Amino acid sequence: MDKTVEKKLTQWLKLQKKACGFYLNLSVFFGVLTGLSLMCQAWLIATVLQGIIIDDLPKSDFIEHFWALLLLTVVRGVLAFARERASFQAGARLRVQMRAAVLDKLALLGPAFIKGKPAGSWASIVLEQVEDLQDFYARYLPQVVLAGFIPLIILVAVFPINWAAGLILLATAPLIPMFMILVGMGAADANRKNFSALARLSGHFMDRLKGLSTLKLFNQGDKEAKVIKKASEEFRERTMAVLRMAFLSSAVLEFFAAVSIAVLAVYFGFSYLDHLNFGHYGVSISLFTGLFVLILAPEFYQPLRDMGTHYHAKAQAIGAAEELMALLDHPTEQQVGDKQINDKIEIEAKDLSVYSLDGSLLLGPVSFQIKANEHVAIVGPSGAGKTSLLNALLGFLPYQGQLKISGIELRELARDDWRKHLAWLGQEPQLFHGSLRDNVAMGRELSDEAIYNLLDKAQILDFVQQQPLGLAYPIQEQTAGLSVGQAQRIALARALGQQAKLFILDEPTASLDSLSEQAVQSTLTQAMQGVACVMVTHRLENLSAMDKVLVIDNGLIVQQGKYNELVTQLGTFKQMLDEATSLSEFDVGSAELMGDKS
Repeated sequence: MDKTVEKKLTQWLKLQKKACGFYLNLSVFFGVLTGLSLMCQAWLIATVLQGIIIDDLPKSDFIEHFWALLLLTVVRGVLAFARERASFQAGARLRVQMRAAVLDKLALLGPAFIKGKPAGSWASIVLEQVEDLQDFYARYLPQVVLAGFIPLIILVAVFPINWAAGLILLATAPLIPMFMILVGMGAADANRKNFSALARLSGHFMDRLKGLSTLKLFNQGDKEAKVIKKASEEFRERTMAVLRMAFLSSAVLEFFAAVSIAVLAVYFGFSYLDHLNFGHYGVSISLFTGLFVLILAPEFYQPLRDMGTHYHAKAQAIGAAEELMALLDHPTEQQVGDKQINDKIEIEAKDLSVYSLDGSLLLGPVSFQIKANEHVAIVGPSGAGKTSLLNALLGFLPYQGQLKISGIELRELARDDWRKHLAWLGQEPQLFHGSLRDNVAMGRELSDEAIYNLLDKAQILDFVQQQPLGLAYPIQEQTAGLSVGQAQRIALARALGQQAKLFILDEPTASLDSLSEQAVQSTLTQAMQGVACVMVTHRLENLSAMDKVLVIDNGLIVQQGKYNELVTQLGTFKQMLDEATSLSEFDVGSAELMGDKS
């Protein structure tokens, strides 16, 4: 990974630590207290052994020392527990806030942005990558502070009693962070590649799982299984590469710490044998001095070793931060205003151009007007820009030009208030895991009687009443257990409960059989009386009841007017209508031919 990018990601990660609250500082505080209590224990142990072994004092003189040692052991255990809890809470608060920020950002960017990646990739970001920030904030950041503070305290305690031991500690200490940095240079890049492989695997698997029936019918199941196996193997290899770095780092750090402690032990050993005579301040080296320094020596290197052990958490967090930062810093399409609509909905577009989130032109420039309570159909060939226009109206895509709602520019409207006036129904109804009641109410305070009334209007009440659980009937993931027609009618009941001033319909009957289509269309016709409607459809034969038809082709409005006017004019609409009529006649002829054969 480029050093500039890594530095930028590290800085971004540190800026997020305010989400941890005071728990991060609390973890450091408990860590410092743990270090101080250990120094006290080292002093007590060295004092007791010096007095009993060298000074030949009775053990009874050290009763208070033994009780103090016992108390400090308990205190250290409590402090260690408190530090772990504070660290965990710091990471947990960060994860909660980060997930909320990711979900809020996705909600702000809208479905047009989300559809740019497979669902599995978003699951990887929200779950795996946010989860892998935990140790960076819970362990690495506190340890960085402790790695600088605790060794400094120990040096302050050691230098006054033996300057040679202090110099040995000071000289050997940089070996650990130097090697840690060398290992970490490749760890961040390995983690980043590991997360990319995981995101690809998640997205690939999710897409194949959703299309499993198609793969089976086209006899491609075994082939796709091999592709998934290959992707899984790639992810396994990258994961093992990250683990190898982590284990190598820990092993070498332990080696350098052991060598450094051995150098201290050799110095004191030769000093006691009178082969070395330096490091003291004119007084011979006592047993207390050697024991005190040697007991503290492992604790001098321990914070550095722990930082090295947790350094892979930093590399892991940097790998996870790349996509998180790109997502959270992604520019939103428009500034959201604060104006509200109080009148009936009227839409006026003038030289309107709709763009994708990456700046590509999708539609326009177009100009049109939808009056209050007017019903307008938008038709055109696939890819002409119909859905892009709907996404612009819903506030999901950026635009240039004018798009006024009841005289107010769309970007100046409060987005939540604007959407309260909308009822949306698409061709692929999205029902959520939960009860039928929850799916109809969608967080609104609706009584059971009101929900039954909505279900009755959507002509799905009979189905609900046949279920033993009634409104508590569970909706499974991917609407399992419901037909497309039933799911569409439940979604229709949800839309009807919005009390909307504008219905936005995107092929609401495209996936329905003729009976379900008639039922849904009849309900929509009744519900849309007295309100405006914008509907995208390919069913041209049912447009005679619409007040206006907009014909879009290649991103431009090529025709507009009433249905009776357009059928008499040469152009895209008549061509599409003729093709639809020919296809319908072909289907009828095929059905009759199959009937004769039978």
